[in-house]
Amino acid sequence: MKAVVYQGPMKVAVTEVPDAKIEQPLDAVIRITTTNICGSDLHMYEGRTSVENGKVLGHENMGVVEEVGPGVDRIKVGDRVSVPFNISCGCCENCNSGWTSFCLRTNPTEGMVGAAYGYANMGPYDGGQAEFLRVPYADFNLLQLPAGSQFENDFAMLSDIFPTGYHGTELAEVGPGDTVAVFGAGPVGLMAAHSAFLRGASQVFVVDKEKDRLNLAKSVDATPIDFAQGDPVEQIMQATKGKGVDRGVEAVGYQAHDPSGEEHPELVLDNLVKVVRATGAIGVVGVYVPEDPGAASAPAKEGRLGWDYGTFFSKGLRMGTGQAPVKRYNRQLRDLIIAGRATPGFIVSHELPLSQAPQGYDKFDRRVDGCTKVLLHPDR
Repeated sequence: MKAVVYQGPMKVAVTEVPDAKIEQPLDAVIRITTTNICGSDLHMYEGRTSVENGKVLGHENMGVVEEVGPGVDRIKVGDRVSVPFNISCGCCENCNSGWTSFCLRTNPTEGMVGAAYGYANMGPYDGGQAEFLRVPYADFNLLQLPAGSQFENDFAMLSDIFPTGYHGTELAEVGPGDTVAVFGAGPVGLMAAHSAFLRGASQVFVVDKEKDRLNLAKSVDATPIDFAQGDPVEQIMQATKGKGVDRGVEAVGYQAHDPSGEEHPELVLDNLVKVVRATGAIGVVGVYVPEDPGAASAPAKEGRLGWDYGTFFSKGLRMGTGQAPVKRYNRQLRDLIIAGRATPGFIVSHELPLSQAPQGYDKFDRRVDGCTKVLLHPDR
């Protein structure tokens, strides 16, 4: 089958790889209809992870069930499904607690809990930027969707970024009437802003410097804050008459940078500590890693960030972190899409055949104007 394969920093290629196949009784094989390029894929693309050459990429996947193993009895051939990026067993302590993003059984990598498709340190699993994908523990992991092609672009967001954005607002405890600051207007940040309004927020500020992304934030009634035009904390404090916001969401991660492009991995955490009012809450869903060989400082290379914990403590703030347990949210979010209440596909800017994946990675990585979310369609 054809698949997108990592070949080194700034280089991916569409090559022939062995077909996805049933390997265990609880497996299914999915014919991929839509697979997305995620902002976190760019960490690997830029050479900022330990991903190995030859890895098949892609953790945002959906499609149609092509084959099932002999132990699968809920999922049927022909089902249209969303594939959560978490690979979870469904029966370990964390899975039973609803924390499928920290499954204890699916990742053999030393020191790591939780597995995913096509990602560095997340287990030996191939990704879904391919014609077919093997899904372990299919009955537990797969989310059934209505048959046909309706809501394809909206449903494509259910595998990762919509639940991840929603998880950010859950960690930040967003509720009716709250004011919220979302740092980062990439796909996850935009999903967090959309989710904050679904949860009843009264006002959502979205901080970025890319005009196309800020325009998308404005299109869903968020208030754009351009940090290239001035300190975002000062802009938000002025807009809230000095009070600050009730909740904050970090949707940037360890490659945060100032307007000049210089990296400061602690920058967004510090800004959120300043802008969230005392006793407020912060949800961190931007990716941070225990090792970053490309970091600008020795501590940051070891995942150690000198952020303003003292002020965080003195303000009585709360913080939740970590990858989203997609299954906790994806059924509800699916139903909000079907009901017309949620429209996460608004962020889609490019739809490409699988053969054009290298061009999609290049444009998305360079933040080419208007390139906000790239979808790949292997079946077109």
